[in-house]
Parts: sequence; C-alpha cells; structure tokens
Amino acid sequence: MHIYRARTMTSHNKSLGNFGEKVVADFIQTRGATILERNWRIKEGEIDLVALMPNDVIAFIEVKTRRSYAFGHPLESITHDKAQRLQRLALAWLVTHKCFGREYQIDCVAVLIAENGKHSIEYRANVL
Repeated sequence: MHIYRARTMTSHNKSLGNFGEKVVADFIQTRGATILERNWRIKEGEIDLVALMPNDVIAFIEVKTRRSYAFGHPLESITHDKAQRLQRLALAWLVTHKCFGREYQIDCVAVLIAENGKHSIEYRANVL
C-alpha cells in the first residue's frame, strides 16, 4: 500500500523556484521568445512557463532550480509520472486556449545556483 504525502513548499523553495523561472524567462526572451503564461495551474498541476518560440512553436517549460547536485541533477527529479502529467497539462492548456492542433514542444530546464550567487542554465528543448 502506497501512502501519498503531499509535500508542502516552504517559502525558501518557492522563492528559489520563482528565481529559476525568472532566469529562464529572461533567457528565452533574449532569444526571441514571448512569454504567454507563468505558473498556469489547474487541478492536475502547474506549468511553469508557456512561451511562443521564434519558430512559432508553443513551448511548455518545466524549470528545476537547485543550489547543488547534492540530491542529483535537477532534471533527474522529472519522473515518468511527472513527464506524463506535463503532457496532459500541455494538452489541457492548448484546448483551454483554443490552440489545439498547434505545434508544441515540452522543454525542461535546470538552473543551478552557485554559492557565489552566479547561476548556470541547462536548457533541453523538445524532450517529451
């Protein structure tokens, strides 16, 4: 029997996540993307960023921000179940916004923040 325990997000984790999402939004905007939505939420979950990319493809972007690799690479936290949920959320967004049939992709991004405050971005486009 599996007991599900909801994880509560601390204000520290939330601010870390918000920082990573802002960094990624700025990163893709400098490359010509337009942010359509941030933190779009429905009952099943949340999409961190939705963007219209320069090639007219809608990108659904999952951002994972960490301060170290102590618990593995940030993108390792995207499980099979999470990947399937991202697919369903992307389709729900497309239907809700009357964009069903549009070309889309799901991107995953790791943001690593070093002790000196600098950060690195590892952007993986069209991974799902």
